[in-house]
Amino acid sequence: MNEKRPLVAVLTGAGISTDSGIPDYRGPQGLWQRDPSAQELVTLQPYLASTEVRRRSWLMRRDAGALAAEPNAGHRALADLERAGVPVRVLTQNVDGLHQAAGLSARKVIELHGTATEVQCVRCRAVGPMAAALERVAAGEDDPACEQCGDVLRPRTVMFGEALDERVLGQADAVAKACQVFLAVGSSLQVMPAALLPRIAVEHGARLIVVNGEPTPCDGEAAEVIREPISQALPELVRRLVDGDLAAL
Repeated sequence: MNEKRPLVAVLTGAGISTDSGIPDYRGPQGLWQRDPSAQELVTLQPYLASTEVRRRSWLMRRDAGALAAEPNAGHRALADLERAGVPVRVLTQNVDGLHQAAGLSARKVIELHGTATEVQCVRCRAVGPMAAALERVAAGEDDPACEQCGDVLRPRTVMFGEALDERVLGQADAVAKACQVFLAVGSSLQVMPAALLPRIAVEHGARLIVVNGEPTPCDGEAAEVIREPISQALPELVRRLVDGDLAAL
């Protein structure tokens, strides 16, 4: 790590993955706007209580095709930032694993909301690949159960109605306090506690840059707000970071 360069923290939300074919949730064309009832499919209590909710949830995952998604120019730009020797940590609200797939070191990605690439049993905690569970759904299982103990399988994501992992949140908080530049990319900055991270960074002296198609609650605290499409804006912003062109560097 080059200690002469500033630590860059990047909070990424659903907007960075839309160009990979993964829909966002809260944007004008987001999933919750188009189908508000879909939110219960990723809400813990309905999911655990209802076989029908789980069946619909598995069908949603099967049809979404998220596991087949490929990183786009935004994901690749952040991997390029690491390869250029800039100290970077990505704090992602996404569960798609596309930052790692783009080549960013896994140890530099903090997955605030877990990962959708794996499943876990709610009773025995056995972990397995999501792809294998979806193969069972494709073969006709409406609600695939744990193969170890027969109990309910769930994605290894943080669902609505449950708290973030305190250890993971502590890591993200430490990065926000330590960074000199904080990029908020493709996030509505409405979901707590992740939405607090940009403000924590600003309070500790970081320069905040917001890259998002819609206004966010943190725009007024940002040194720069960029509305261009992320796949276009982020590679250019990364070039500026690598070249040391930002005013605060």
